[in-house]
Amino acid sequence: MRQINNTGGPMSDSLECRVLQRATIRTRVTVPLRFADGYSTTAQVHTFNGLADGKEHLALALGSPDPDSVPLVRPHSECMTGDVFGSERCDCGPQLREAVERITQTGGYLLYLRQEGRGIGLYAKLDAYALQDSGLDTYEANVALGRGEDERDYTAAAQMLLALGTEKIRLLSNNPDKATQLQAYGVEVKERIPTGVHLSPANRRYLATKATHTSHTLDLPGL
Repeated sequence: MRQINNTGGPMSDSLECRVLQRATIRTRVTVPLRFADGYSTTAQVHTFNGLADGKEHLALALGSPDPDSVPLVRPHSECMTGDVFGSERCDCGPQLREAVERITQTGGYLLYLRQEGRGIGLYAKLDAYALQDSGLDTYEANVALGRGEDERDYTAAAQMLLALGTEKIRLLSNNPDKATQLQAYGVEVKERIPTGVHLSPANRRYLATKATHTSHTLDLPGL
């Protein structure tokens, strides 16, 4: 179980000593995408063999990158409530929509990672929501359930990038832990680019907690 310390850095998990197993591409398929607001693009969707956690993660190649440029990459953790149902308790749905367009413009990859609820699963995430309604913040609620503040592991994300022949990236993320983990597994993060701030009355406390507790790059009014 991985946790995040109060300064936003990863707790020691011997990342530097872990050997990254090789993954391979098993399938490539072209999928046209269309979002609810009418935006459309085309993705080359990749599946993989040999991912460390055995989950069905996807890499969506978007746009037409310059072969001499460093691709823009967004590791996006699955969020059924936000990505599918448009929940405003988080900013996941708008981040996904933003990332697809920005990556299409410059060329790169969206990694869709099957680690719901910062790695604790859908039911546990909803249990954590209930605890948040009683006053706990997003991290306190996970801990109250006996889970880590953030259990996500980006080993598979690094495997996917290396299988795609991508050793250097521009990382589209507000989360410094993603850069720390990917670099520990041999993916050089040349630049970390924040996403936009997708603020709603329902997610203000959630975003503010991420900014203050785990050093997410979020420029929130009044924070």
